[in-house]
Amino acid sequence: MKKWIKRYVELDLICNEPPGRRLELKRGSEGEKHFLISNHNCQISIKTVSGLPAKELETRIVSLSCWDSNVIVMEQFETRFKQVDVLPMVKYFMDQLDLFNLFSKYVPASEGSLAEHAQSLCILIANIICDNKPLYKVQEWLCQYTDGLVTEPVEPSFFNDDRLARALSALFHADRHTLMTEASCNAISVHQLLTEEIHNDSTSVTFIGKYETPDPEAVKLKHGHNKDFRPDCKQVVFGLNITADGHVPLSYQLFDGNTTDDVTHIPNWNGLRTLLGKEDFIYIADCKLKTEKNLTHIADEGGLFITIVPKNHKEYIQFIKYLKKNEVPWEDAFSVENSRKKGVFTVYRTYEAERTKEGFRVIFVHSSTKQKEDEARRQKKIDKAIEQLESLSPKLNAYHLKTKKEIKAAIDKIVKDVKEFIDVRIVTDRRQIKVKVSPGRPSLKSVYKNKWEFTHRIEWTLIEQGLIEASRIDGIFPLITNTQLEASEVLGKYKNQPFLEKRMYTKKSILEVAPVFIKKEHRIEAMLFLYFRLIAD
Repeated sequence: MKKWIKRYVELDLICNEPPGRRLELKRGSEGEKHFLISNHNCQISIKTVSGLPAKELETRIVSLSCWDSNVIVMEQFETRFKQVDVLPMVKYFMDQLDLFNLFSKYVPASEGSLAEHAQSLCILIANIICDNKPLYKVQEWLCQYTDGLVTEPVEPSFFNDDRLARALSALFHADRHTLMTEASCNAISVHQLLTEEIHNDSTSVTFIGKYETPDPEAVKLKHGHNKDFRPDCKQVVFGLNITADGHVPLSYQLFDGNTTDDVTHIPNWNGLRTLLGKEDFIYIADCKLKTEKNLTHIADEGGLFITIVPKNHKEYIQFIKYLKKNEVPWEDAFSVENSRKKGVFTVYRTYEAERTKEGFRVIFVHSSTKQKEDEARRQKKIDKAIEQLESLSPKLNAYHLKTKKEIKAAIDKIVKDVKEFIDVRIVTDRRQIKVKVSPGRPSLKSVYKNKWEFTHRIEWTLIEQGLIEASRIDGIFPLITNTQLEASEVLGKYKNQPFLEKRMYTKKSILEVAPVFIKKEHRIEAMLFLYFRLIAD
């Protein structure tokens, strides 16, 4: 958000102009003009969008004149500049969810404190959105803002890094689960959200540093499958649930960094059931949900689910094997226009296969766009392999490519991903040569004997049958569900999953959750709670 919203500056003027006069504000050489009507013989507010800091704006205002061109000298005005950025919008959504009062209720400060923990936590939320400074720089950042953060104007000097850190510690020890539940209930009530369909996904939050003294009460920072492609760094697993209605985050869960996604779904689903007070909502997640333990738990408890079947599961393998040799009666589902290419549509078709032994439905989907992508991806791999084979060919019969075994190892490495599409043969040629066997320099008396010299070359051809069979399974992906919805409806609901991934993108890119400038793990856990509230707002 902060990357594209310009600075919002409010200028308060004190003047004695008669009511109803139209004033003109001119700014510097840019020649920008902003008009307002003087309604009172008192304070007038000029609200303008500006790319300039407040102090620079003050120096570039050259005149303020009445509509009848009578110039009013600037010394007649008392001016105050206040930079508010996106804070009015932030505070609007915070007020809607009653966050300040919730923080005051669940994270109370001790008597005699100069500032409440609720104020500190609200300031941290505003800082993350506007500038995302480390704790020790929040006070400096706050000096630019005199109010607009909480109910009353704040004194920046109160909010040093120690006070903010203590507020995070207090939040960690508070009843965050109940706080999150009440905030989520407020969101459902305020926005009139439907909760019949909940989407779940998880990601990793990466930390740079050793973190060698873990907090026994906090989530553990450990090495695991890092989705930021930093296996050298420690992490925690961040799971998020959003509604399909409005894509509003409802709840989140933190897990130790070495936790695999498949074990997070049962506790997450149980938490959603408690939060929503029902179990008949449709739980939609990625392929890690597809384990017998997860699916049977949800089904036995009266829940509903939709997820994708991984490619290494037997349901997918058996169907793909059958589809390579046979036709199936696909049914048209729906078509969607490409958001980036006008006039280009993605056509979806479905085919419902036999049910699993647990009685779950398996729906195979064919996407016209995915078909083109799969074909292009396969052709790219084939082209790359052929290019490498052409590069390998002149290097044969020298150094480490003299024997058939060495050459075959090099070929297998090249065609590893396309061996069903390219047939590579090693051809051996021989010729008879004379080899000197007598000692000394060559002369008329030298003795020679005949010897066979072997050389190798490679030839390759495309396997047409393999390409035909591969083209028959392009664009296929399978879904599994226990709902009674039509196949097209099941697909439509699953297609809302990318909106959840956008929420993860917001957390990692725009809000810059990493790097985290905090050392103690329990404060990190509290800070991630604030990030959840941000993407929920």
